[in-house]
Amino acid sequence: MGEVLSQNEIDSLLQALSSGELDVEEIKDSGEKQAKNYDFARPAKFSKEHLRTLEIIFEHYGRLLSTTLPAYLRKTIQVEIMNSEAVTYSEFSNALSNPVILGIVDFDPLKGNIVMELASNLGYAMVDRMLGGPGEPLERSRDFSEIELLIIERIMSITVDLLREPWENVIDLNPRLERIETNSQFAQIISPSEMIAIVTINIKVGDVEGLMNVCLPYLTLEEVMDKLNTKFWYSNIQTKSEATFKDNIASLINHAPMPIKAVLGQSVISVDDFINLQVGDIIRLDKHADDELSVFVGSIEKFKALPGSSGDKYAVQVTEIIRGEE
Repeated sequence: MGEVLSQNEIDSLLQALSSGELDVEEIKDSGEKQAKNYDFARPAKFSKEHLRTLEIIFEHYGRLLSTTLPAYLRKTIQVEIMNSEAVTYSEFSNALSNPVILGIVDFDPLKGNIVMELASNLGYAMVDRMLGGPGEPLERSRDFSEIELLIIERIMSITVDLLREPWENVIDLNPRLERIETNSQFAQIISPSEMIAIVTINIKVGDVEGLMNVCLPYLTLEEVMDKLNTKFWYSNIQTKSEATFKDNIASLINHAPMPIKAVLGQSVISVDDFINLQVGDIIRLDKHADDELSVFVGSIEKFKALPGSSGDKYAVQVTEIIRGEE
């Protein structure tokens, strides 16, 4: 979104070169250090280091998008971080077209909001997929209906929740989608002259390709600007000990459901006897009442136990642990 020459300026430059009024050698770099103008009205609050760290954060975010969204859209999702740059908010808002999809996100505990702009063709394609269609955008852009906005809000809420993990090395975020705006005039979250960082993400849903621009105001990130550098980023990752990862994995495993069954016994009967079974008939098993039962975890025999009861439920008491499968 930097300064771009108009067609008239390009034509004038080419005409001056062809007529000899402008010498190519004169405009070549002389090798001397050139002074760079500094605009005090637009201070460069985001350094290249800050922007590079934001790209690292959103590369992680892109990987989460490409693995999470296919479960909802039932389409392959390809995500690529295009670039990051620092501009004023007015440059960002003036470049928006209507209708547009703007997600206003509360960046708690940081002050203020961020804006996530989603290309309208991606919005139409996502709505089409969520309603069972092939996921094709509209030929002509139009305003979104209330039902379509509700569907887009659901998808945007999912994408906002995914911001937690990529930012965890910087700050413990609790992002929340406040609202969806389709008119850029209603998304003036900061002063037009304030500086923002924009991270541009290219998203491909099936055959439909579009951009998502994430607008991050300096006023919102001011509290954590000292942490937005690669040195802090990688040192913070290294401080997470191996024991922490082991504890996290063990905690996840402890909550995993395990199917357990106790086999009272087995028997073999004819098909004719099976068909003629009636209520009250007795099937003789190969176990006695005081024999130990086999207890299976999944399909593996892990325990021996005696049958009994606990309160008003049937139960078994473990008498032996079988360790042969370890």
